[in-house]
Amino acid sequence: MENLVGRLAIMGPSGCGKTTTLRMLAGLERPSEGEIRLNGRRMNEVKASARDTPMVWQNLALFPFLNVVKNVEFGLKMRGLDAASRRAKAMEWLERLGIGEFSGRDVSQLSGGQRQRVALARALVTEPEILLLDEPLSALDANLVVRMQGVLSRLQKDLGITFVYVTHSQSEAFAMADRVVIMNEGRIAQIGSPRGVYRNPANRFVAEFVGTNNILAGRISGLGEKLVGIETDLGRFQAVRPRDQSLDDGQPATFVISADLVQLSGIDAALENRVACNLISEEFVGSMVTLFLETAEGVEIKVQTSQRILERLDLSGATALFASWAPEHVHALPTNESGKQN
Repeated sequence: MENLVGRLAIMGPSGCGKTTTLRMLAGLERPSEGEIRLNGRRMNEVKASARDTPMVWQNLALFPFLNVVKNVEFGLKMRGLDAASRRAKAMEWLERLGIGEFSGRDVSQLSGGQRQRVALARALVTEPEILLLDEPLSALDANLVVRMQGVLSRLQKDLGITFVYVTHSQSEAFAMADRVVIMNEGRIAQIGSPRGVYRNPANRFVAEFVGTNNILAGRISGLGEKLVGIETDLGRFQAVRPRDQSLDDGQPATFVISADLVQLSGIDAALENRVACNLISEEFVGSMVTLFLETAEGVEIKVQTSQRILERLDLSGATALFASWAPEHVHALPTNESGKQN
């Protein structure tokens, strides 16, 4: 691993290789090919015990037969540090994480959030070059997750070391990471900033995995200097012509519109990018609402908006709804003739 800076989150479906990648970085698995490098040093043959890459496990893996401070001291003891020095160092980290008062307790007497902080203190007490975290917040209550996200982000900024973070949660990854890796079947599908991955997915897999996106397929129909036309079963739509893609007239293409960029109205307006829909269902998540619509052709259109805007629209009496989007909010994904995503 070279030139990693800040917080890197690895996401992907179950079985895509997230935890295996983390285990290879930790030295618990050997890669079948390729190299792992840390600050330019090849790590493939270096044993896990000789690597400066501690891992915070999903189940935390605290020692139930040791109290809090002895759990934190453990790594220092394995390095041969004397008792007084390791106790002082362990207490320093427990205080830093706000749980110094629990140093003498058994870990079974702690809450989930407190145990999480003990696991972090144990990993960080050796002041490693890189910290590996495997779904560390998955067992916590929702309110604790948000709090621990803040703790982890502050720690990384204060320490200036790299955090590599595996998670199933998109909100966790996007809230905490400087860069996000999307994996699929053991390969990296895309790597970039959270905003870049969310707004500009590299392929159909990423577009389906990340966010709440509408994905429509068609063919290029008319190439202008600034706009490109796309002919679909729902009609003809326009998108801003991508600067980094070579497009040809008649070429198959897929385009993506994020649900939060789709506008909804009960009145048919003369807009280029619009479709008539019927409301099928609604999903409320706090102040946000996701509306699931369906066109006459049976195509699902998702719209994400706030409860306040939805109430202002007053769509209760509308017999038909119209979804629309601006050309600049369309992200085009070119495909080859077989329809396979590039």
